[in-house]
Amino acid sequence: MEPDRQPLLDGELVTIRPLQEGDWDALFAVASDPLIWELHPANDRWQEPVFRKFFADALACGGGLAIRDKATGAVIGSSRYDCWVPDEDEIEIGWTFIARSHWGGTYNREIKRLMLDHIHRFVNRVVFIVGQDNLRSRGAMEKIGGQLIPGRTHRGGGKSFPDHVVYEICRA
Repeated sequence: MEPDRQPLLDGELVTIRPLQEGDWDALFAVASDPLIWELHPANDRWQEPVFRKFFADALACGGGLAIRDKATGAVIGSSRYDCWVPDEDEIEIGWTFIARSHWGGTYNREIKRLMLDHIHRFVNRVVFIVGQDNLRSRGAMEKIGGQLIPGRTHRGGGKSFPDHVVYEICRA
């Protein structure tokens, strides 16, 4: 069964819903902060032309999601389900970013918990592709139980990700 990559997920802090073209202004307002991307391999993503491609790719992949703060209703970030590999019973959660005002772990943990609980109904393994030097994201992965897969490279979707490491979380 094909996984539902466009769910509506409701938590205590956030609501996650399918990304829409109308989310551009609110999402770019968040993404235009260069400090969000400073440790990311694509550290120029705060620039409008670069982010336009990122946003278009998120819409086109069929798994782009907008993240809203329940308390304010504001869009605070985005994530994706991407690169489903049926033969491996695997999908990627990634491309996630949230406003710095929501950093510190609480929001990210809820976002990932909601996304993992949902997608593990469809697949056994979820992978996360993280820049090898992005210590902030690597630490966040370890906090939510991600296991580093030594020597694993990304193989989904025909994309190449040099200088990245792969974490996984399997269905319990």
